[in-house]
Amino acid sequence: MKINAAVTPAIGARMTIAEMTLEAPRDNEVLVRVIAAGICSTDVHMRDHPSLAAKPIVLGHEGAGIVEQVGARVTRVKPGDHVVMHYNSCGHCAPCVEADTAYCQHVGAYNFSGTRPDGSMALSHGGQPVHSHFFGQSSFATHALCTDRNLVAVPDDVPLDMLGPLGCGILTGAGAVINTLKVRPGSSFAVFGAGSVGLAAVMAARLSGAGKIIAVDTQQARLDMALELGATHVIDPRNTDMPAEMRRITGAGVNHALDTSGNITVIRQAVEALASRGVCGLISSANGADISLNVLNMMHGGRVVRGILLGDSVPEIFIPQLIELQRQGRFPFEKLITYYPFEQINQAVEDMEQGRVIKPVLRMTAGV
Repeated sequence: MKINAAVTPAIGARMTIAEMTLEAPRDNEVLVRVIAAGICSTDVHMRDHPSLAAKPIVLGHEGAGIVEQVGARVTRVKPGDHVVMHYNSCGHCAPCVEADTAYCQHVGAYNFSGTRPDGSMALSHGGQPVHSHFFGQSSFATHALCTDRNLVAVPDDVPLDMLGPLGCGILTGAGAVINTLKVRPGSSFAVFGAGSVGLAAVMAARLSGAGKIIAVDTQQARLDMALELGATHVIDPRNTDMPAEMRRITGAGVNHALDTSGNITVIRQAVEALASRGVCGLISSANGADISLNVLNMMHGGRVVRGILLGDSVPEIFIPQLIELQRQGRFPFEKLITYYPFEQINQAVEDMEQGRVIKPVLRMTAGV
């Protein structure tokens, strides 16, 4: 079928919307009419990465839409269902069998290769193949193919145009707090970086009953939003000794810290701010950089630093839970969203990179 999709033609290039041909779904695939798709920093990182996500490619991995067609072996959804698309996984390695699908041993082939696991591509333009299946979906398009493993059916009375970010950014921030760090009532929590992931973490910490919730960022608008969403304290780190300030606020350091920045200096400060038996979670790759930490400080305090992928979430369970919490007004992630028409995708990316918006979401159809 003919669709419109935003293609990244070369490393670091602006995206161009073009008419493309999309293959029919295979036996395990689902054709989704994309209603809206969130833009994530991972999309920008893959746009600019010299080796991951081969170009030309259609990116996008926070898609939400309506099922139009299913393959012969698909049983979890049917045409007409409203769905959120998330990351893909193989389903048969040890982490997948143990429901730790975010740590699938084949995460690269299933999410970043720009092809199906067998090397095929579903998209073409002018007779030439275009890399597809980014995160198993490539949802910067009017239609996307995913598998029955990387989508979640959602209630049809919830606006689809706000649900896409639940597939990655919001899932990651909230899941890191609830599933991984297991923030306890009355405990202290600090997040370094108050973008969409960090602010989702703030909301989750409030849900978890944290006594002191500290958000760190250099942009006042984001700090103001953090306070609105549940932070008890905010810090602009530019002229502040962050670890000392956090000890002043908490008395002994923070019990739980979450770095969303990927900045090595910030990560060190987050670890220094930990109380005894404190845990710092890392959710940004820091572009693969190495980091040194004081072993004596780690050992004497029983401190822990651990990596977190996609909030250690089981999307089929966690996404519906977050939707229900939003309906109750207890997890108002819609406050993070700024909508753009699909045609303004490059403007939306620029606004996100410049900090003018928190979570840009593309509407694929006018008036949706």
